[in-house]
Amino acid sequence: MSGIATNLSGEVKESEVLRRRTGKWRLFRNNLDYYFLLIPGLIFLILFKYTPMYGVVIAFQEFNIFDGISGSRWVGLDQFQKLIQSEEFSQVFMNTLLISFYKITLLFPIPIIIALLLNEVRFSAFKRTVQTIIYLPHFLSWVIISGLFITILSPSGGLVNMVIQWFGGDWVNFFMDNNFFRSVIVSTAGWKEVGWNAIVFIAAIAGIEQEQYEAASIDGAGRIRQMLHISLPGMMPIIVLMFILRLGSVLEAGTEQILTMYNPVVYETADVLGTFVYRIGLGKMDYSFSTAVGLFNSVVGFLLVVTGNLVSKKLVKRGIW
Repeated sequence: MSGIATNLSGEVKESEVLRRRTGKWRLFRNNLDYYFLLIPGLIFLILFKYTPMYGVVIAFQEFNIFDGISGSRWVGLDQFQKLIQSEEFSQVFMNTLLISFYKITLLFPIPIIIALLLNEVRFSAFKRTVQTIIYLPHFLSWVIISGLFITILSPSGGLVNMVIQWFGGDWVNFFMDNNFFRSVIVSTAGWKEVGWNAIVFIAAIAGIEQEQYEAASIDGAGRIRQMLHISLPGMMPIIVLMFILRLGSVLEAGTEQILTMYNPVVYETADVLGTFVYRIGLGKMDYSFSTAVGLFNSVVGFLLVVTGNLVSKKLVKRGIW
């Protein structure tokens, strides 16, 4: 009897496996057109994301542009040792962390607050106008924004310095003063991106069922209580997602923005890993060293995303995967 039961159990398992395989094949066949739509995206990823990763081997070589990757001498981890022992690296690394920390702590909550407030506006024309105004800076390049703020903050005739002098203060050269440059970086980044980032959170609120607000209103909950107990919890999955993704770009710190604004006078407080790679790689043509810095940046970013996801799942039971 036990043998018959074992055989029956085996047959049931085999039929279950066969059924699952058949179901998967049927699902694939029924959605074949959607899989074909994936092909251009996959080709793009392979050609422009994965194929260039072969160049990472430069970080482990004494790369010579004339010898190429195949002819350059292998040096193992020497470039990374050079990076850690570099006198500039500690300062650059600290600048990167500080600027990213300021941007996360000061700028990350603002789009959430904007989304919550705009959701409470009932006058649709005013709401659309405000949304349009705060979105527009996102579409300007950092070159244009840099020129705009250089003019506004200019020590000779700039609007901000005119106001400072009008109140009896001394003019400030914001782009040449290490005490103010990080503040300029953070504030201009907020001016450009806060409104655009709010779109994601506004969309998250739009996905919340209106019946929850109606039920809360019937129970006597005011607008503030609805905001805190319905809107904010409903946004939480998106907030967690955006925060984890933001952690992955901590070591990026707005390289393009800083490149258009900084100068040698403020290297002490403004030079970040991205600009450091740019100066070393293109300025000194040290491609191996700059590739090692870039690889270090990518690995740390990946670890931050993974760690942030694990911590998020532990604390708020939500994560990207």
